Amino acid sequence: MVLVTEFRTQDLPVAERFASWYEMTTGAFIPSVIRSDHEADFRAHTRVLDVGGVQVSSLAYPSLESRRSASMIRVSDPESLHLMLTLRGSHRILQGGRDATSGPGEAVLYDSSRPWHGWAAAGLDLAGGVVVQFPRSLLPLPAGKVRHLTGVRLCGREPMGALLSGYLTQLIAGAATYTVADGARLATVTLDLLTAFLARHLEASVPVPDRTHRNAQVLEIRAFIQRHLGDPELSPSVIATAHNISLRSLHRLFGDQGMTVAGWIRTRRLERCRRDLADPLLQARPVRAIAARWGFTDPAHFSRAFRTAYGLSPQEHRRLSHWPGASTG
Repeated sequence: MVLVTEFRTQDLPVAERFASWYEMTTGAFIPSVIRSDHEADFRAHTRVLDVGGVQVSSLAYPSLESRRSASMIRVSDPESLHLMLTLRGSHRILQGGRDATSGPGEAVLYDSSRPWHGWAAAGLDLAGGVVVQFPRSLLPLPAGKVRHLTGVRLCGREPMGALLSGYLTQLIAGAATYTVADGARLATVTLDLLTAFLARHLEASVPVPDRTHRNAQVLEIRAFIQRHLGDPELSPSVIATAHNISLRSLHRLFGDQGMTVAGWIRTRRLERCRRDLADPLLQARPVRAIAARWGFTDPAHFSRAFRTAYGLSPQEHRRLSHWPGASTG
């Protein structure tokens, strides 16, 4: 299932804000002791997305301190792992004898079954990020290996980290639009990306399930294509070379997804062109210029492809989009 919960302390009386946040985090996440120098007027907000066993949350809050003790673990332990991706400020955590501080674009992994002491530093703004909480049993990596990553700063700027960061940010931004049917698929994709990200930070010998590896690889390749849609030289051979795989392997990956590489590129380009043609700020830009912006170098070919995909010409789509109250679907 997909369940979205929003919580803003600003919607509450000032005197109730910190206590309500404390109670909310204890229920939505895991019990810990929280204190802050901003308890008198604690302004924070969160969006929690539950996709059936995997929970993804965006959080923003003032500087604070949290602590989870051994006695609290004995009372309640969901046996879960938590990945904190920092977007603003910094987060520091002590766990298992390790001391890690993550800044924007970096992550830290911690375990609900082991005591921790953490701090969030907001600087001039709120601290914040995205937290993924999931049962340890769902991660298809050796538990002993994964334990070496807890309390360690994990770089999120390399390709797989950037892919995970972008995915989590978009996932939480679109939380209100997902249906119940999306839940299982989103949980699978999220775990696949997490597995690939954590495996990159472990020894190369750590085995990753074939399905997980393939799914993560397809997502990484799709992100590469999205970044290079405007390049008219983008082709399956260029994509295969950029990812150090054979052309045959690339076609097999997309074939497993029920599509061709060229077809996926063309669809994404047409979507971008359709969006730009409907944008009133781009109304004066020639159709051929919009097509060229997204990699279509032959205007006639672009017009035929657009009509085949949407049932009308680019000019007709633009004209209908700009009529007051009109919609082309």
